[in-house]
Amino acid sequence: MRNTRHSVKRIDLTEMQLASSETARLINRDIVLELIRTGQPISRADLARRSGLGRSTVSQIVEQLIGENWVREGEMGSLPRGRRPTMVGLNEDLLAIAIDIHPKEAGVALVDLNGRLQRWPVTITPDPETSIRRIIDCIKRICSAQHKSPQGIGISLPGRIDPTTQRLLFAPNLKWPPFDIKKMVETEMGLPVMMENDATACLMAELTFARMDGVRDAVLVAVGEGVGTCVLANGQFLSGHNGMAGEFGHILVDPNGPPCGCGQNGCWEVFSSCQAALRYYRELSPEEAVISFPELLHRADQGDSAAAEALATQAMWIGRGLRMIIASVSPSTILIAGDLTSAWHRFGPVIEKEVADLTLAGSPPIIGPSHEGEIARLRGAAALVFQRDARRATSTATRSTALKAS
Repeated sequence: MRNTRHSVKRIDLTEMQLASSETARLINRDIVLELIRTGQPISRADLARRSGLGRSTVSQIVEQLIGENWVREGEMGSLPRGRRPTMVGLNEDLLAIAIDIHPKEAGVALVDLNGRLQRWPVTITPDPETSIRRIIDCIKRICSAQHKSPQGIGISLPGRIDPTTQRLLFAPNLKWPPFDIKKMVETEMGLPVMMENDATACLMAELTFARMDGVRDAVLVAVGEGVGTCVLANGQFLSGHNGMAGEFGHILVDPNGPPCGCGQNGCWEVFSSCQAALRYYRELSPEEAVISFPELLHRADQGDSAAAEALATQAMWIGRGLRMIIASVSPSTILIAGDLTSAWHRFGPVIEKEVADLTLAGSPPIIGPSHEGEIARLRGAAALVFQRDARRATSTATRSTALKAS
């Protein structure tokens, strides 16, 4: 997952460099760290056997990871004979603060390297400074009560981040005026802050904490107040000009459709979002009071036929909109994230049928729900912090090696 935020680029043969021994070392380090994450607690001998690396190489990498505080030694293993091996696992004391911002509420969480988290809600207002102040106050209370010192702060946002200025560039459903979120949080907390689009955060969570080994072409569609997407192409995240790649939610599907927060009419998200499902329900049951999307899911489960029909219409539009994604980037996997994943038995079959009926040629991509629904955004925000620390640690190790060689 290193350097995955760049756009896909044509290889310039005049600038291409062959992989060095240092490149191989960093790849081996990542392999060992991933094997520890998925197999912990695990011995050095098992790491060597599973990775195919020599025992001395594995021992050197493990000692480096221990020195960087990523890994720690723990319990002793058991063998039929011989010396008992010391097992290693991820350092659960390495923590990140994760923030997931929505138009009305933010979630603040303390997340460890295994993806375990504790979450606290914070009410959001139309004023960004007031909202961020509330989030900062919540972070301070968490750190004080838990007696924890996080490595950094990751923020998931319902919009696009300018890759140059790190300012929120496009967030039609949040409706905040221009504001430097990163600067305010870093100044108040004295910790590094990383920000990313919520769909990208969800996909990072899947790649970091879930099992997506071998998947190099995927799209994650985050369905909430709007519809956001993240594209992984040939193992790299597509960012595009100004970081705006993948805004499928704002592709026009019906010029006579309802107004969208972006200023157009009939965007895909006005037919596929959770707000769209609530609109369908109001049209079917105009006498009912305004409800939330989780309540709509509950009513459908309780036998409310109008609620079930509203959700089926939403699922149909999600499936139809996926044709744009399949035709443009042809992913092998499409993941759907959001509250609707808890009712995948309703959404999955409808979405899969629409995609199968609309696939131009060959087999359709694998379609499924993301793990943990909305929690994926918080885990993705934490992954921003952990990956930053991983890059910084490997960079430091590289400089140290170079100094010793000189």
